[in-house]
Amino acid sequence: MSRSPRLRCGAPLLLALALAILLPGPASAEAVPFAPIQVEHALGTTSIEHRPEKVAALDMNELDFLDQLGVPVAGTAKDYVPHFLSKYREDPAVADLGFIVKPNVEKIHALRPDLILITSLQAEHYREMSRIAPVLHFDVDYRDSGAGHIEVVRDHFLLLARIFGKEGRAQERLASLDAKLIALRDLTRDRPERALIVMHNNGAFSAFGPHSRYGFVFETFGVRPANDAAETGVHGQPVTSEFIQATNPDIIFVIDRTAVMEHRSVLDPETIGNPLLRETNAWKKGRVILVDPEAWYVTAASITPLEIMIDDVSRAYAH
Repeated sequence: MSRSPRLRCGAPLLLALALAILLPGPASAEAVPFAPIQVEHALGTTSIEHRPEKVAALDMNELDFLDQLGVPVAGTAKDYVPHFLSKYREDPAVADLGFIVKPNVEKIHALRPDLILITSLQAEHYREMSRIAPVLHFDVDYRDSGAGHIEVVRDHFLLLARIFGKEGRAQERLASLDAKLIALRDLTRDRPERALIVMHNNGAFSAFGPHSRYGFVFETFGVRPANDAAETGVHGQPVTSEFIQATNPDIIFVIDRTAVMEHRSVLDPETIGNPLLRETNAWKKGRVILVDPEAWYVTAASITPLEIMIDDVSRAYAH
């Protein structure tokens, strides 16, 4: 289960945060003196002694957080940058720091950042990177997200906002996310349709239930699961077309992993269909939803992808 990072701060920081809220305009962050912060997370305790000016974001969720806060990014992993963050892949001023699951520590060292942001995907490099700069770990659970997923995202976003003096902007974005979430819950409330989330990978399917990386889709978005599968973890439980037919979901959300891994999409409502899938209620009623794979698979734990996911789920209930 994910746990929210604990923030240690004294009276000076509390005063600074109060002033940041009261002072208007974008110059507020510069006007408020920075007080050192200690953050406890799953990998240890990180001390941040000054407001970071050169940040390396090694996970795409972290990159999206910084983008939403308007914080400049010095470097990131550029192997699987989602379309909504493509400007960072194309910008030569943003250093390419290797792969999401295998960052190039030498390039990070050469960049000389004063803060490095990671998730569990880069956790094995935590100690090595901690010798370069403070490393902040985002305690998001990519195996079993559950009902607390949105709060984990919210807490980390607000933590970054405090670090960079962007509290006002963060509150605005969270208010927008909350409004979309409320609208979705109004849409899914008391709906009888049962939904199945499946990932497509080169012709094979895997399914995700309430105890998986997409648990929050059921627990928080209000989607009723078509099956109560056992814990399915990161890549889901392999399933056959016969399983999908027998489950007979009213809605099928399809994540095209091939489109992400090979940078090409081969799926559409016709190519995904086979005689067994065509027998499901979802197919018959036009509720096979091809979701945004970069939002669902590459990220799913920051502001922009969550809003995209809400839109994808909303489409299934618009009938």
